[in-house]
Amino acid sequence: SEPLLSFRSDGTTSSLPAASTTASITKMSTTVDDLPSLCPSWAVSVGYLGVASAAILSNFGSAWGTWKAGVSLVHTGIRHPSSVMKNVIPIVMAGGIGIY
Repeated sequence: SEPLLSFRSDGTTSSLPAASTTASITKMSTTVDDLPSLCPSWAVSVGYLGVASAAILSNFGSAWGTWKAGVSLVHTGIRHPSSVMKNVIPIVMAGGIGIY
């Protein structure tokens, strides 16, 4: 096989044997069989824990926002009954965050 060209930082080229380049490329590639040796056994559990905590905290934040906006809507309805419909928007937005 033909040797491959290697470009140096000073602009010159040198030829490399094709066999050594192919060997270095195959060493760098990772297969599915190599993954258990690269990751600890508990890494998947930590990943799922992160996904679950993100979903739980997101929905908790949405519920908290809905509660706070609902309380403020009740207080607004007592003090300024004409502006109640304007203040429904934060409640709808907090519910949308929980859904999406």
